[in-house]
Amino acid sequence: MTQPILVFCAHGTRNDAGRHVILDVAQDVRDALGVEVREAYVDVQDPKVDAVVEEIEPGDGVSAVVVPYLLAGGYHVYHDIAEAVGERSDVHSAPALGPDARLIDIVMDRIREAGVHATATLVLAPAGSSDPRSQADTERTADMLRQRWDGPVRIGYAAGMKPSVAEAVASARVFGEDQEGGEVAVVSYLLSPGYFQDTLYKAGADQVTAPLAPDPRIVEIIADRYYDAFKP
Repeated sequence: MTQPILVFCAHGTRNDAGRHVILDVAQDVRDALGVEVREAYVDVQDPKVDAVVEEIEPGDGVSAVVVPYLLAGGYHVYHDIAEAVGERSDVHSAPALGPDARLIDIVMDRIREAGVHATATLVLAPAGSSDPRSQADTERTADMLRQRWDGPVRIGYAAGMKPSVAEAVASARVFGEDQEGGEVAVVSYLLSPGYFQDTLYKAGADQVTAPLAPDPRIVEIIADRYYDAFKP
C-alpha cells in the first residue's frame, strides 16, 4: 500500500541559510520515513501550499497529509493550510509542531550550548502572531519551559506583537537587578536562520540561542504529526 504524500509546509524565507535548513529538514524527513515529501510554503516562497495540494491526484484513501513546519497554530495553520485542503476528504491536515515536550528538550539544549547562566532570566522569542490560538500555544510553551528552568521566563515577540524581544529584555533587566549577575538570555523559538533570528541579536541580551532546526527530534515530531493524521 502506497503511503500518503507528506506535504512539508513551511512559512518561507528570503534568507539563503534559512532556505537550506528547510530543505535539509525536508530531506531528513524523506530519509527517515521513506515516503514522498513535497515542499510547500504559506508565504514568501513558492510553490504555495494550495498549488501543491491541487497537483495531488485524488485517491480512494488518504492521498496526502499537510504537515505544518510551524511551531504554533495560527492563521497559517487554520486559514492558509485549511483553505488549501478545503473539502478534499483524501487530503488531511496535521497540527503544528508545537507545543511539544521535545521542542522544550531542544530549547534546553540550545540554552546549554549558548552557555546561559543557570539563574538567568530567559526571554522566549517566537515570531509573533495576532491569532489568539497561536498566542495560547506560545503561552503553553513558555509554561513548559518554566517547569524546566529555575530562573524567570518571559515572552518577547520578534514581530507583530507586544512586548517585542527588546522590550522584554529591557523589562527583564529591571527585574534581574536583584538576581545574581542580572543576566538576560533571548531563547530563540524559531526554526531556522532568517530575518526574525537576526532581530534577536539586536535586542540587547547577554546571550542569544540558536534556532531549533535542524534536529532529529523535529523529524520525530513531523513523523508523529504525519502518521497521527491518517491512522485508523
